[in-house]
Amino acid sequence: MTQRLVIMGVSGCGKSSVGAGLADRLGIPYRDGDDLHPAANVDKMRAGVPLTDADRWPWLDRVAEVLRDDAPVIVGCSALRRVYRDRIRDGAGGPVQFIHLAGDRAVIAARMAARTGHYMPTTLLDSQFATLEPPGVDEALTVEIDQPLPAILTTILKQLTGETA
Repeated sequence: MTQRLVIMGVSGCGKSSVGAGLADRLGIPYRDGDDLHPAANVDKMRAGVPLTDADRWPWLDRVAEVLRDDAPVIVGCSALRRVYRDRIRDGAGGPVQFIHLAGDRAVIAARMAARTGHYMPTTLLDSQFATLEPPGVDEALTVEIDQPLPAILTTILKQLTGETA
């Protein structure tokens, strides 16, 4: 099983919850990509300003550095575009398994509206979906989030180990 996992998807899809749950089940650390953003990125998002590629590159490099230096590790990172995922893979120092948490915009918006203490406003969700290039089967496992967390974790673990449903 790959020891460098990236839980990816738009804001509010459950990266932190899934990442922490997988970390617990696999016995490896989880790092939240939100904590790896430079302060300027957090300030922009908090102000409701979408990040540009120029804003994202240092952050993606930091994600790749964590994957390279701290493996085995799970990192939550939106990784919305293929070029972002390529950049992470290029810097990770070994194979990276991406796990895409996919869901309906309305479900994700409701989750974002219900959470407290997060800097990402719901108003940026449309820009997240506009940026998202869903990964193909050649680059990620995709799991639908319209199920309870334990079922999501079981689905991911089965896919990672090659078990049939």
